[in-house]
Amino acid sequence: MLSNFANNALRRASGARGMASTTRWATKTSAPSMVYIAGEEMTNYACELITKDWIEPYFTTEKWEHFDMSCTNRDDTDDKVLHDAVAAGSRIGAIFKEPTITPTAEQKEEFGLKNALGSPNGAMRRGWNGITISRDTIHIDGVELGFKKPLLTTFHPLKGDPILVDSRDLEDDHNVVVVYHNPLDNVEDLAHHFFSRCLEAEVVPYVVTKKTVFKWQEGFWAIHKKVFDENYKEAFAAKGLLDNTGGELQHLISDAATMQIIRWTGGNFGMSAHNYDGDMLTDEVAQVHRSPGFITSNLIGKRDDGAMIKEYEASHGTVSDLWHAHLRGEETSLNPLGLVEAMIGSMQHAAKLELDADPSTQENYDRVMTWTVTLRKAMHNTFRYGQGTRDMSGPDGYTTEDFIKKVAWRLDRYLVQQEDEDAPVLGEPSRAFRRNHTVDEDAVQEMFNQYDTDGNGAIDLKEFTEFMVKMGVAPMKDAKNKEGKESDV
Repeated sequence: MLSNFANNALRRASGARGMASTTRWATKTSAPSMVYIAGEEMTNYACELITKDWIEPYFTTEKWEHFDMSCTNRDDTDDKVLHDAVAAGSRIGAIFKEPTITPTAEQKEEFGLKNALGSPNGAMRRGWNGITISRDTIHIDGVELGFKKPLLTTFHPLKGDPILVDSRDLEDDHNVVVVYHNPLDNVEDLAHHFFSRCLEAEVVPYVVTKKTVFKWQEGFWAIHKKVFDENYKEAFAAKGLLDNTGGELQHLISDAATMQIIRWTGGNFGMSAHNYDGDMLTDEVAQVHRSPGFITSNLIGKRDDGAMIKEYEASHGTVSDLWHAHLRGEETSLNPLGLVEAMIGSMQHAAKLELDADPSTQENYDRVMTWTVTLRKAMHNTFRYGQGTRDMSGPDGYTTEDFIKKVAWRLDRYLVQQEDEDAPVLGEPSRAFRRNHTVDEDAVQEMFNQYDTDGNGAIDLKEFTEFMVKMGVAPMKDAKNKEGKESDV
């Protein structure tokens, strides 16, 4: 009789290919043309496993153009690799990007770099005529997370070459000068993209600025309002998405938007904002929803011929702490959800571009769409069956390698069967599973005791109300009528 350990080892080591060897999936086809930008550290290692176990059994990738965007290669090529990748992205239009490192001065010394390397994202946004960056929450049916329904934030990136706009003498001992350059050329395209996606997802749109203080942000709101009223207002009203906003597109002051994100845990909203507000809102959404691993990131640009350029990546970094643990020979448990959603998005867009250029590729388009949808189902159900990574399933969760193998096994089976029994529904996994869980439990207990006024170890409604009021998050009686309207609170 095998021990539990041996049984688990055999179960987790199930091969990626099985029943598919006797089906149409046994014959590989060419994945559509795509730019693949490789990064480094833990996410690069995970992507290598994902490509080997989830993609290569079903597709050949000879049409992909690969670019190594590691710090050492950027340094060795004097950043020619970055310029080549941007040119290829402009030409092909579909890009998958692994997380990369923008080295600090300390890392420049640590890595032995001769050049100070800037962030590659700015060059990509300029080269691809970046209209917007969209970030959405990722949801798994049957798993409780922070927000109940999909939501998205969209922000307009800064672009354009610097020019002299002012000149003055600074005579004080200490000075701070801030200059903003926010061209509005792409805001109309951004607005169309934002409202189209909100309408498709059936979420309520909000435009976020600080225009009460920064008057130059007025144009961002005005363009959104004009595009909405002329092109989308009737469609949103017909779906009942303006019922709680007075029938109009609503503006939110950025301060109010941060508070609403905490309160609107039901989700079902979208926000369009400037890049700095977008970064702030995205970080807050990530914490409420669970972590940056549950947020997608998609750069949208436009070629000269009008075709859309789309670059997909995870919204988190290279996960250095797990990489160093891996190098020490320790077990790791990386949740690849954000990485895989980026891969799915880039492959779907690549297939759509190929189909638009050549209708005879319809069969391959259908194959890519079937594979991506089935991969998402296989991955989500693996979480739902309690076989996820440790941030979701606790200390007994799968390692990085075992999780990828388990999803590979389930993907193979689903592609053959194209159906599966319903997976169980799970409550939200404890956030204590997260490796960066550093809650001061003694301080929490002290705070609890302040509101547990009768000392019975429980907080009743009256005590809870006092807590909510003091924290500034208690819902007000008129909030339902005023929710979403412009406010400075």
